[in-house]
Amino acid sequence: MPSNKILSSKTYSKLFLLLFVSLLCNCSSSEEAIPPVEEPISDGDPIDMPPTDEGEQNTIVWKNWYLSVPIDRGNGKATSIFYEAIENDGLTADQKEYFYKNEDGSYTFYTKFTGYTTSGESSLDAGKYCRTELREFWRGNQSTSDNWSMATGTHLLESTLKVNYCEGNKQTYIAQIHGIKNEALGLANSPATVKAQWYDGNIVIEYYQKPDSGEWTSDGDAKVTIGKVGNEKFTIALKIEDGKLLYKLVCASKNIDTGYVTLYDYVGNGYNYDNYFKTGNYFKWNSDYTKSAEVILYSAKTTHN
Repeated sequence: MPSNKILSSKTYSKLFLLLFVSLLCNCSSSEEAIPPVEEPISDGDPIDMPPTDEGEQNTIVWKNWYLSVPIDRGNGKATSIFYEAIENDGLTADQKEYFYKNEDGSYTFYTKFTGYTTSGESSLDAGKYCRTELREFWRGNQSTSDNWSMATGTHLLESTLKVNYCEGNKQTYIAQIHGIKNEALGLANSPATVKAQWYDGNIVIEYYQKPDSGEWTSDGDAKVTIGKVGNEKFTIALKIEDGKLLYKLVCASKNIDTGYVTLYDYVGNGYNYDNYFKTGNYFKWNSDYTKSAEVILYSAKTTHN
């Protein structure tokens, strides 16, 4: 009898051990089948986001631009600032009133009518306007003869901006394709061929069409409103491909992405000017010296193929 009791106790011990191991294995299998719970990210934690369609910030090759600000250069014309001064923080205090770098790496373009325009000094309501604006040097050569033709290649400007405010008539040009005169070819004027305007929150493309007179001027101006961005960040793209003008507007906060839209065939209509891009704050106001506009530039990228 005592030996049977001992055997019975051993048996119970083994059974208990087997049962414990079985339960442990089952629990382990169950835990592996449950997906891990992701810890919530608090409002204060930084989140790394991929670049948006509006383009990466701070992509400006300064050697491919010069800056105009509405300060008298000594002859009544606006002051030109070249890339060395921008890269080396060499602007004067007066110049920094109109153009300066922000903490996030973007740039503020402030302007008002001062009378000092790129073509010379002007009085109020005389048809000229002031600007804080970049003008392209195509290949980075520091010369206004460094321009490109619509007849060959593909040419693209992508500017990412935000208009903080725009007083007066609420109009400022934020991107352009500008032609340049060539008297040897009989091209006596320099047409503002394509202009993208911020107009009270709307983006409007103004573009010259084939003129009856043979000279490309605003007499052949056509306009199309392509989206309302308000005071939100947006990217405007102006593209010349196969001699044709295309545009694209992206504004993530307004759910706008037009894709590329073909607007006009310039080469097919006999346009043969050389050209350059412009971007910034070309304020369409000249009725007083006080009203102003402020534009933030995050990126200005050009591509020429």
